[in-house]
Amino acid sequence: MREVTLDRQSNPESVRGYAFYDWGKSAFETSVTTAVLPAWFAYLFLKANGLEAEILGRNMTSDAVWSVAVAIGALLVAIASPSLGVIADRRAIKMWWLRILTYLGAGSTIALAFAPIFDISLQWVWIFVMFLLANIGLNGAGVFYNALLPHMGTDDEMDAISNKAFAYGYFGGGILLFVHLLMITFIVNDSGSNPSWLIPFVMASSGAWWLGFAMLTFKYVPEPEIENEMESLGISESAKLAFSELKKTFSEWRKFKTLFIYMFAYFLFIDGINSVTALAGIYGISVLGLTTSALIATILVIQFVAAPCALGFTKLAEATSTKSALTISLIGWVVVVTAALSFAPLELSGHSEYDFQYDWNEDTSEYDITVGETAFALKLSVDESEQDWVVEWLNVMPVHIDEDYKDRTIYEFNDPNQESDEYRTASTADTQLIEMFFEDFSETRFSASISGGPLDGHLALGDEHPTSLGDGPLDFVPETVRDKLWEPLGFSVMYQFLLLGCMAGALLGGSQGLARSLFGQMVPETRSAEFFGFFGFFGKVAALLGPAIYAFMTTMYDSRVGVASLCLLIIAGTFLMRMVDVDSGREDARAEDSRNRGIEDSS
Repeated sequence: MREVTLDRQSNPESVRGYAFYDWGKSAFETSVTTAVLPAWFAYLFLKANGLEAEILGRNMTSDAVWSVAVAIGALLVAIASPSLGVIADRRAIKMWWLRILTYLGAGSTIALAFAPIFDISLQWVWIFVMFLLANIGLNGAGVFYNALLPHMGTDDEMDAISNKAFAYGYFGGGILLFVHLLMITFIVNDSGSNPSWLIPFVMASSGAWWLGFAMLTFKYVPEPEIENEMESLGISESAKLAFSELKKTFSEWRKFKTLFIYMFAYFLFIDGINSVTALAGIYGISVLGLTTSALIATILVIQFVAAPCALGFTKLAEATSTKSALTISLIGWVVVVTAALSFAPLELSGHSEYDFQYDWNEDTSEYDITVGETAFALKLSVDESEQDWVVEWLNVMPVHIDEDYKDRTIYEFNDPNQESDEYRTASTADTQLIEMFFEDFSETRFSASISGGPLDGHLALGDEHPTSLGDGPLDFVPETVRDKLWEPLGFSVMYQFLLLGCMAGALLGGSQGLARSLFGQMVPETRSAEFFGFFGFFGKVAALLGPAIYAFMTTMYDSRVGVASLCLLIIAGTFLMRMVDVDSGREDARAEDSRNRGIEDSS
C-alpha cells in the first residue's frame, strides 16, 4: 500500500474566509439574541399579556416563552442535520446548504424589524415566529459550517483555525454591538426616550451584517472535494440512503467509541453553556431588573474579552493538550454559573432609587408623585390584575391612559423625563389614601418612598420586587452574598453582571472553539458532514433540553433554580470528559478515511 497524507495544509485565504462567517453571524448572537431582542420581546409580551400568558394550558412568563422559541428551533435542526450530513458527504452541497440556511437566518433577522406594523397584541407573536426561523437558519447553517472545519487544515492546525474563527466572531459581533450601544445611548427624542425606529434598525442591520460577511465565506471557501461523488437522488431516495447510512453508523458505534463518548459529554456541557448564554439577557431583565443599556454594555465587555482569550486558549492547548485546555474552561464555567446565583440588586437606600417617589411640595401642600427610571423602563403590565390594582389606586399613582389601546382602557406610567408636569408627575393631598396604598403593596413588584411632609420616611416594598429575596429555594445564596459581599463593596447589580461578563468572556471562546476543534480532530474527513450532523444533533438537542429544563424549573420554582439546573449539566459533561481518549479517536478517524479511500494509512 502506498503512503498517503490524510491531512492537508491550510490555505490562509480560505481560513480568513471561513473565520469571516463567525464575524458576520455573531451580530445575531450578540445584538439580537442576547442584548436587544430579549428586552424588546419582554416589553411587548408585557404590553400584550401582562407578567404571564396562558399557553397550552400553562401560565408562562416572557423568559419561559423565549426559551421555548430557542428550544423549538434547535429541535427541528437536530432532527434533520444527521440525515442532511450523510447526503452532504456524498454530494458537493455543503456550501449550497450553508448559503440557503444563511439566507433564511439573516432574512428572518431582517424581518424582525417589521414587528411594529402589526397590532400591539400581535407584535410579540411576529417576533417569536421570526426569531424561531432565524434560529433554524443559524443552527442549520452551523452544521455545514462546522463540517467544513476538518477540510480547512491538519489536525495540528485545528485548534488555531477553530479559535481564530471564534475570535473573529467576538470582534465582529462586538464592533456592531458597540455601534448599537452608541445609538441606543445617544439617539433620543425630546422626551429622553429612543425613537420607535431604533430597535427595528438594530434588527435589520444585524441581519445585513450577517449576510454581508457571509458573502466573503461564500467567495473564498471552496466546496470540499467529494471522493466517489454519487449521482443526484430524489427526495425519497435521498431519505432512504440517509436513514440506511445512519442505521449503519449506529450499528458500527464501536468503531467510533471515543467519538460517541465525547459527543455525549459535549451534549451535556454545551447544553449548560449555550443555555446560560442564550437566556442571560432575559434573566438579567426579568429577574435582576437590568436596563437594556446595562445589558448591552455587559455583552460588549464579553465580546472584547472573549476574542483575545479564545486565542489564549490556543496557546494553552499547545502547552498542554486540547482536552486539558477544554476541561479547564469547563471547570471555569461551573464557577461562573455558580457565581451567577449570588447576583441580586442591592437593597434600596435612597429615595430616588424607589419606583414611586412622593415628594412634599411646600407651595401646594401636596405630594408630587413621580415614577423612577427603572420602573418606567420596565413598564406597567397590561395584566388584568395589575391594571385593576392601578385603577383602585389611580389617585395616588403617576399614570395616564395608554393611547395604543383602542378597545381597552390601559394605563401606563408617566414619563419622568418629560418637561411637562401633565405626563411627568401626579399630585395628591390625601395622606390617608397614600397610607392605605402603602399598606396594599405586599403582592406587587414595585417599591415606594415618601420624602418630606407629614408622611416623611414611609417606605413600601412589594414581595415581587427584584430586591425582595427569601421566598425562593435558593434565595439564601444571593441574600447571604449580598449582605456579606455586594453591599460592603457597593457592587450594584450592573457591576455584578459586568463581572459575570468578564468571567464568561474569558471562557466562552476557549470552550466553544476547543470543543469544535477536539471533535474535528476525531472526525473522519470523508464523513465530516455526517458526523458534524451528529455533532449538531447533540448540540441542538442540548439547546432544546437546556431551555426546556430552565423553563420547567422556572415555572415550578423560580429562575435561580433554573440556572442551578444548568450548572449540573456542565458538571456532568466535565466529569464524562475524563473518559475521552483523544489519541484513540484520531486513530479511528484515520483508519476510516483509509478504508473509504481504498488505501492504507502508514501510521
